[in-house]
Amino acid sequence: MLALRLRDGLRHRGPDDAGAWFDQDVGVWFGQRRLSILDLSPLGHQPMHSPCGRYVLTFNGEVYNYKELRHRLESAGYTFRGESDTEVVLLACAAWGVEGAAQCFEGMFAFGLYDRAERVLWLVRDPMGIKPLYYAHRGDSFAFSSELTALLPLPWIDRSINQDALFSYFRYAYVPAPASILNSVKKLSSGTLLRFAHGEAVCSSYWDLAERVTTLRQSVNASMSLQEAADELEIRLRHSVRQHMQSDVPYGAFLSGGVDSSALVALMQSESSYPVKTFSIGFREASHDESAHARAVARHLGTEHHELILDSDEIPALVPTVAGFFDEPFADNSSIPTYLVSRFARESVTVCLSGDGGDELFGGYPRYFWAKRIEALRQRLSPGGARLAARMLQAIPATVWDHMVNPALGYRYSSAEGLAYRVRRFAAYLGCDRDAAYKNTMSVWSDPGHLLGFEAKHSLGVDAVHYPDLSWAEEMMLVDQRNYLQDDILTKVDRASMAVSLEARVPLLTHPIVEWSWQIAPSLKLADKGDRGKLVLRELLYRHIPKALIERPKQGFGMPVGKWLRGPLKDWGESLLRPADLDACGLNAKVVSSVWREHQMGLDRQATLWTVLMYRQWYQQVIGI
Repeated sequence: MLALRLRDGLRHRGPDDAGAWFDQDVGVWFGQRRLSILDLSPLGHQPMHSPCGRYVLTFNGEVYNYKELRHRLESAGYTFRGESDTEVVLLACAAWGVEGAAQCFEGMFAFGLYDRAERVLWLVRDPMGIKPLYYAHRGDSFAFSSELTALLPLPWIDRSINQDALFSYFRYAYVPAPASILNSVKKLSSGTLLRFAHGEAVCSSYWDLAERVTTLRQSVNASMSLQEAADELEIRLRHSVRQHMQSDVPYGAFLSGGVDSSALVALMQSESSYPVKTFSIGFREASHDESAHARAVARHLGTEHHELILDSDEIPALVPTVAGFFDEPFADNSSIPTYLVSRFARESVTVCLSGDGGDELFGGYPRYFWAKRIEALRQRLSPGGARLAARMLQAIPATVWDHMVNPALGYRYSSAEGLAYRVRRFAAYLGCDRDAAYKNTMSVWSDPGHLLGFEAKHSLGVDAVHYPDLSWAEEMMLVDQRNYLQDDILTKVDRASMAVSLEARVPLLTHPIVEWSWQIAPSLKLADKGDRGKLVLRELLYRHIPKALIERPKQGFGMPVGKWLRGPLKDWGESLLRPADLDACGLNAKVVSSVWREHQMGLDRQATLWTVLMYRQWYQQVIGI
């Protein structure tokens, strides 16, 4: 049966149990694969039916405040058969309506609820878009799933490429919601519910971050000190960590030794009566290896630390495998180490907490503090003066920045890529208008139309939003929270972890913490001097871990792709970049071949090449060319 084949195509997301329900009279079918985390008994089986028989639920994720909601429901006279959060979600929807219930949930979730009395299907996705939800609609036919690939066998799914989505992918290395890479499929956006009845699908927002920010910025406590803010953040984050540690199966945490993961693990360990299991991976290449830092933090906190060090010759065989876990083209190469650490952790635990979100909420990326300074600098420079200063900075050779200026400044402004890289990014921001700065500096391909032969007709994601009432730094933080987090970071974590049936949880991204982050002054996030962000999170962390173990240039969770494309990944790359194949999937073969040659000659073209390679890998697997 096709329906069961679609369901079991998601077995990696739910290896512990399988269920199905079919209402033959109206032609509604639900299928569920379950990864059992809370209430491992048959009482947690899905699809789950309400006691009255009116509602049927298929639910993915976790609602962390389910015990509080259960108490409210019990006080109102509802009774429960089991101990799962799924049952709480079901009865909450029955008691308060779908929208009212969704507004009460704190967690990561995507679910479908069918109302048999009204013959209405509801879809709901969590406020931050932590859990994925795809859907397709044609006429009276409607289908939804946690992954796009599960929908592809349906005969009415059109596999033609969404050109606007493809254009955005080559600009930002991901496909922004609500689009998918296919014209016939969409993603439900974060904080959104969908109502489908009588052949009509209508989306509405039950929690909108931009609207909340407008309200929250009016109540910022400008007099709050850094210490007071850290006190409040610790209370809130500790509560979230405690909730995220709820599990009937073994759990642990990813630990890189950076600010976010270290703060998370410090609070986990203080809440645990035994050593928390922590996991990290490293590479032989020192420039991409943080394992020593993670080891030092783990030793200080007393965790049960697990470490895996990899050689570059282990990577080539993994690249096409990891690319296959993503149901759309996805070119964030940190997906590979994320998969590796997930696979490593799954040998010991079923749930892992992750520190994702700290950079976006509390100002961890250099572009945020650069924006603050550039705004001040532009008040003293004319637009022409700003562009001239930018050109002068870019004209200075990289060797001067990296080998002369960087040591003279005590490496305070450096990063893993060196000082020259950051100076040129700074100059790029300085040399363009605010409205164009994010696009110009974050674009992988500055002009995707040169590669694709067409321009986007409709703006998606980042290109469709501006928040001029915010400071430039705050605007970029909000743009990242609404787009980059959902469509890149959280997509990466979900697919890489669920590929090995590991549930990854993100305590920093409960919507109450996100909202609170907008109620503190920007000065509690970004330093006035020096390249320092996340001030309030650092202040919290230093109460648990010495500064000396944390303070160092920011290092992303990536890998030396540029080097590998000239070595162990070269043959794989060339096999995907044959001119006939590039032409067949709509890419300009001459442009790609030129970029490939430049990279092989020593220029750094790995970011642009990676978007092409990941698209070609996806196209080959899904379209067949």
